[in-house]
Amino acid sequence: MSRVPSFNSPFLVGFDGLERLLDRAVRNAGDGYPPYNIERIRGEGESDRLRITLAVAGFSSSELEVTLEDNQLTIRGRQAEEEGEREFLHRGIAARQFQRSFVLAEGMEVDQASLNNGLLVVDLVRPEPQRIVKRIDITTPTSVAGSSQ
Repeated sequence: MSRVPSFNSPFLVGFDGLERLLDRAVRNAGDGYPPYNIERIRGEGESDRLRITLAVAGFSSSELEVTLEDNQLTIRGRQAEEEGEREFLHRGIAARQFQRSFVLAEGMEVDQASLNNGLLVVDLVRPEPQRIVKRIDITTPTSVAGSSQ
C-alpha cells in the first residue's frame, strides 16, 4: 500500500520533518503497557500545562528513567529479577520492562516527574510564546559598474 504524502502543499514550507514525526508517534502507540492518562491542567493566568500519569505499580524510582530527546519524551522501566530470594506459587504480577514514548510539540518542556503510590506523574508545560513581528527589509540588486544596457 503506497502512502500519499500529506505535506506536499506549496503553502507548507519547511514541514518535511513533520510527517516523519507523525510516523514516529504512530509507531510508539502499539503496546498498551503500562496504562496511562494524559490530562490538561487549567489554572488562572497560567501557561498551558499537561500531565501524563503512568500506572507503574511495583517499580521504584531507581528502576524508572525519564528522558527527553529531540521532542520525544521516553519513559523506561526495568525491574531487577530477584533470583533465588523468593519462591512464587503463583506469579500474576509480572516484573516486565517497558518503554513508553510521547512525541511533544515544539516548545513543550518537562516541568517535573514524581512517583507516588505506584503512579508516575510527569508534568509538562508550554510557556506562552512571545508574539514577535519582524520587518524584513527588501533589497534590490545594485547596478554593476561599467555594464552597458
